[in-house]
Amino acid sequence: MFSSLAEKLSEAFKKFRNKGKLTEADVKAGMREIKLALLEADVNFKVVKAFVNKVSERAVGSEVLESLLPGQQIVKIVNEELISLMGGSNAKLAVAPKPPTVILMCGLQGSGKTTHTAKLAKLLKKQGKNPLLVACDIYRPAAIRQLQVVAEQVGAPVFERGTQSPPKTAQEAVKHAVKYGYDTVLIDTAGRLHVDEALMEELKQVRDAVEPTEILLVVDAMTGQDAVNVAERFNELLDITGVILTKLDGDTRGGAALSVRYVTGKPIKFVGTGEKLDALEPFYPDRMASRILGMGDVLTLIEKAEAAIDEKKAAEMERKLREQSFTLEDFLDQLEQLRGMGSMEQLLGMMPGVKPGALKDAKIDEKALSHTEAIIRSMTPYERTHPQTLNSSRKKRVAAGSGTSVEEVNRLLKQYEQTRDMMKKFMGGGKKRGRGFGGFGRLFG
Repeated sequence: MFSSLAEKLSEAFKKFRNKGKLTEADVKAGMREIKLALLEADVNFKVVKAFVNKVSERAVGSEVLESLLPGQQIVKIVNEELISLMGGSNAKLAVAPKPPTVILMCGLQGSGKTTHTAKLAKLLKKQGKNPLLVACDIYRPAAIRQLQVVAEQVGAPVFERGTQSPPKTAQEAVKHAVKYGYDTVLIDTAGRLHVDEALMEELKQVRDAVEPTEILLVVDAMTGQDAVNVAERFNELLDITGVILTKLDGDTRGGAALSVRYVTGKPIKFVGTGEKLDALEPFYPDRMASRILGMGDVLTLIEKAEAAIDEKKAAEMERKLREQSFTLEDFLDQLEQLRGMGSMEQLLGMMPGVKPGALKDAKIDEKALSHTEAIIRSMTPYERTHPQTLNSSRKKRVAAGSGTSVEEVNRLLKQYEQTRDMMKKFMGGGKKRGRGFGGFGRLFG
């Protein structure tokens, strides 16, 4: 995400890094590059003007001009101003003093509103909440059925009354939630292809009927400036409390994320980072600024690891490594936990030191992990724990069963042996402790 903006900002910073001392003229020239980078990223022009003015004002101060490392000072200032621009800190969902907390989901058609209603329900369930989803989109064909399908996948119930008026359905849903102990009500409303009076009037009626704790606007990040215009319009008419940006993983520019807070005054609360129903993250301005400037996002990486990795399995794996009894079954288990953290491209993008644009031309083959998994699953349980028994005929059977080739099976077995050797050296201690650790990169080919 934001790879285009990150790359252009990195180029702009080179103008500062190559100079031992900066003059006001140097700062002005560098700011021009940053301004162009933001405009090309489809950031609102008012936002760009305010941002560049703030950075310029701080950059011509003695803190920078008299610094021995002015380039680093400029990056620090840009980082701080980016964080401020996007809201400063994570904005949590408000909770009603008396249950249930009612969350009204709104947005244009095609923004991902229904899917993200289910995603939010799943996230809330992980936090120990008991959400009820409400179907108030009575116009789009199969909208109610779509909500039921995604709700079933996340294990949440749906309240629906067919084509009954949405305000009345919403009211009845809240009463139902009170009666049956649901602490959160998520209302999926109808969208339109554009903001029109009929849509807004209905949303106002639903809002007035249930007095929601939160009004969350779902907008497509990839529409850039259009997303900001939609957010501004909805905020004027509904007084939204927050924004969910969808498809942020495909947004190379970042215009919407950098503009929404400034234009509407309302925070981005969540971002959609993939198609899966668990691909929804709380929005942290500091972490996003860090990603944009190529500093990585270690905290989100750690959180993903904690969510995906089973502590008991991790302890068992440590024991097996110490006893040097690491098998292909364990190898498969590690692959599954790794895949549960998200795509390899996303994970690498969170690593500190990965420069902006570095992954642009990288060919990260996600299918390679699927092939590896298919090969191991095509083996018998005995073969997974005793891979040395895999002779040529067994390898042919495994290759045929997994839809791969004998060469791929041999490559996997070689990688497995290299991993085992590396683990032995690493767990052995002494002078050998660090040797072979570079081989860890060959784990996934």
